[in-house]
Amino acid sequence: MGTKRSAIARPSTSSGRTGSARGIFPADIAARIRRDPAVASAVLSLWLLLALFVIYPLAMLLARVLVDQGTFTTAGLAAVVTDRHQMRAFWNSLLLGSLVGIVGTFLGFLFAFTAARGRLPRWLLTAIDAAVLLPLVSPPFTTAIAMIFSFGPRGLITYELLGIKGYTVYGLDSTLFSEAVTYFPIAYLTLRPILAAIDSNIEGMALSLGASRWRVFRTVTLPLTIPGLANAFLLLFAASLADFATPLILAGNSFPVLPTQAFLQITGLFDLRGGAALSFVLLVPALIVFLLQRYWVSRRYYVTVTGKGAGQTPFVSVSPGARNALLLACALITLVIVYFYALLLYASVVVALGANHAFTLQHYRVIFTDGLKAIRDTLIIAGIAMPLGGLYGILLGYLVAKKSFVGRRSMELVSMINYALPGTIVGIAYLIAFNDRPFVLTGTALIIVACYIFRYGPTGIRATVALLQQIDRSLEEASQGLGAGSGTTFRRITLPLVLPAFFAGLGVVFIRSMTAISATIFLVSISWTLITVKILENITELSLGPAAAFSVLVVAIVFVVIAIIGRLLKLFRAPGAVAMTSVFGG
Repeated sequence: MGTKRSAIARPSTSSGRTGSARGIFPADIAARIRRDPAVASAVLSLWLLLALFVIYPLAMLLARVLVDQGTFTTAGLAAVVTDRHQMRAFWNSLLLGSLVGIVGTFLGFLFAFTAARGRLPRWLLTAIDAAVLLPLVSPPFTTAIAMIFSFGPRGLITYELLGIKGYTVYGLDSTLFSEAVTYFPIAYLTLRPILAAIDSNIEGMALSLGASRWRVFRTVTLPLTIPGLANAFLLLFAASLADFATPLILAGNSFPVLPTQAFLQITGLFDLRGGAALSFVLLVPALIVFLLQRYWVSRRYYVTVTGKGAGQTPFVSVSPGARNALLLACALITLVIVYFYALLLYASVVVALGANHAFTLQHYRVIFTDGLKAIRDTLIIAGIAMPLGGLYGILLGYLVAKKSFVGRRSMELVSMINYALPGTIVGIAYLIAFNDRPFVLTGTALIIVACYIFRYGPTGIRATVALLQQIDRSLEEASQGLGAGSGTTFRRITLPLVLPAFFAGLGVVFIRSMTAISATIFLVSISWTLITVKILENITELSLGPAAAFSVLVVAIVFVVIAIIGRLLKLFRAPGAVAMTSVFGG
């Protein structure tokens, strides 16, 4: 009898793999659709959207790169590979992206661990959240401008305070510092929900068995955060590859990178094909890093939320001395960030920073008159993109993490492409694809909204996948075993548990809708313009006062909206969800 039970049970345990193998047959696909129509409809809808807003623009871009007057040619790509200067820029891009990924992930983990394990009072958590959010809620080149104000040839620190003449701030070090400070909040957004979701009973049991706090951290806590660490590195590496504005300002001629070279090729030399070829090369390292990350994480099992515990026992993760050291490190980094943005605020209320420090509100009068249309357009577009981007991120993340269907891994890979690509190439791809029939969208708000959703939605996808890897599948299986469909199970079981990831994606999409520049600079028109474009115009015209005032306004708007999101999260969080103190998920 025992043998018979084993023989009967074996097909059941392997049915997922068998079904996946047979998924290519029409009869099996039809059976899956009938069995779970909600999942099938969601998968089909997402594939149609990905095909239109990710695959189609890139295909049109590739055609522009490889086809010249109806003839296939690799001359454009060959010119990049054989050009020593461009290859130097390519390796510089990889070096900068890797360093930003490492440094930014370390900083993000430092802040996330301090917030989640430091037993901090609520007011201090709020202060950390506010300081960490500052670089993320302003245009990506804001810290670069602040560094020039501080450390340039006439900088407030180098020239005014230290009396150093002829000091140069340009190069790898300053670019790395600026990008790491700008993008490490993304790692914080990803890692804090994961640290908050780790059951303290696991760490407490290790401590009760005689392990030291350092050993518990090294062998228990840190390994459980590996999915988040890998995801954070991926996101920061891709963000660095996509950033052309910061290297454009700080890298200088001594450290060229491909995104900047592509931007200059397009805007300076009006060589659309050459600029597209330069940017498209960066897709290769971004995909390699993504595939390596997927392989690494998939080999380990990280479930920590099972629904079987009897409550968490308070666990003192760090000693008082370690807690003070963590707080000191976070405080030093926070002071640097606050200084940069205090300098920005000061520049917005003086006549001319570095020349005339008389108080004035003229810069704000300018932005609320000449820049009023840009403010209104930006708020409308961000207000539309935020909920759509949040829903897109959590739905796609849930499907690829918890459901088995044909093309699941391909869907996840395709969803990351727009984030991995430099913003210049995404903007050019959209411009090429949607400027002619059958899809004429240029000059409309829809093309900008679509760009935001499919470029910044992957932040929510990666956060959702990382968090779902900690949730035992038996929770959903129990719901479905009681007769609930996939839609009901997702709404009542999974969604409350992944609210931190949902609101992380929601917040990032809104913030980037308010601050993005690299892709959307090619998509604005007379009908629809953006604050970031106005800021860049002011900087190029040396109108730094209005640029600073615009930046301060963006920071204020985003803080208000994020506060509202955090309040809604507390009101609608269902029982059983991970406890959160803010929109970040801590």
